[in-house]
Amino acid sequence: MELPLSVLEEELSICRLPADSPAPDWAWTKGFCSVTRTDNELSIVTHSRFVPEDVLKECHFRAIRIEGTLDFSLIGILSEISSVLAKEGISIFAVSTYDTDYILVRDEVLEKAIIALRKAGHKVKRS
Repeated sequence: MELPLSVLEEELSICRLPADSPAPDWAWTKGFCSVTRTDNELSIVTHSRFVPEDVLKECHFRAIRIEGTLDFSLIGILSEISSVLAKEGISIFAVSTYDTDYILVRDEVLEKAIIALRKAGHKVKRS
């Protein structure tokens, strides 16, 4: 299965706040952001430059987007990409939206991830 992928340019951070925290204004950036609340945490993925210093976070991530709108009946999309990257020892953080999926990898392994995905037959475009 050949997937069209594109790399988002902005550097992202993955943040954790207490579950009862309100979603902060800095989370809502133009471009990519994801805010998820569970019983245990408020998880935020947003542009690194907007995250305050005192927030618990992991920094220096880049997102790889699966282009187009994915039908809910499709099977194995994330499995395909994560398997390719796992074989290269690259850990991922996945975020799904209504339309598509995003795979976040550390900036330091982005080039390695792109090479692995291209070798597996996927078309990876950089903005």
